[in-house]
Amino acid sequence: MDGAPRGADNAVCRPALGAARRPDPDPTPMTPSPVPSFRPLWQQIRTLIESDLASGAWKPGEAIPSEIELAARFRVSQGTVRRAIDALADDNLVIRRQGKGTYVATHTEERVSMPRFLRIRRDDGVDEYPGSRLIDVRRAKAGAEAARLLELKAGDAVLVLRRLLEFGGAPVVLDEITLPAALFRGLTRARIDAYRGSMYGLFESGFGVRMLKAREKLKAIAADADAAALLGVAPGTPLLAVERVTTTFGERPVELRRGLCTSAHHHYLNELG
Repeated sequence: MDGAPRGADNAVCRPALGAARRPDPDPTPMTPSPVPSFRPLWQQIRTLIESDLASGAWKPGEAIPSEIELAARFRVSQGTVRRAIDALADDNLVIRRQGKGTYVATHTEERVSMPRFLRIRRDDGVDEYPGSRLIDVRRAKAGAEAARLLELKAGDAVLVLRRLLEFGGAPVVLDEITLPAALFRGLTRARIDAYRGSMYGLFESGFGVRMLKAREKLKAIAADADAAALLGVAPGTPLLAVERVTTTFGERPVELRRGLCTSAHHHYLNELG
């Protein structure tokens, strides 16, 4: 034996009393917990009803279930459902009819009232439903700007329609309408000419594309030779240029419309509030 104390090989080494202790390594920073999102119950019910509208559970012009039925389905109060439906009505997705119920909004009834998206009015204040005269329909490839606004790829197939809106038989608006071809298969000049109703009514009933919201930009331009000839004005005449991007459910853009409007006897009307 070498004289070492028994068990020395297995002894645990401890720092001497008073010795400096090595600081613990910095703790790993904690990732902040996500803040839970909160949506009022009526907004959640609104989203569920809108999903049913988008899926075609109820067709345009068709009555939706009563507030009592929807309250039972979603297991919420009738007041919650009423508030959700009020919000949908404010966004023109449904229409309340006194004593009859609530119906899915439709563009096919616009022949009996002024179209919701039509902003051009006569200066004399008389409401007039304009006539529509189709000029041409052609298939094209989306340019960079149209692709950006319609959320397509440059070169994707589009349909381009040109038409005149006429008030009192006189041309007032020259429209150029660009549509994603994939959504409007089978849209031809013959089909447009045969339809008796608004363009949006045709898109809705013939292709299942609901035009829900639109964003418009306005500016003044001078009429070029082509626009002047079609609108019956002199080249260089000031025109109101209105660019519209129309969206359907899910804020998906489905139409790019550029309108050139004469303003000698007509104006653009937008009601706010």
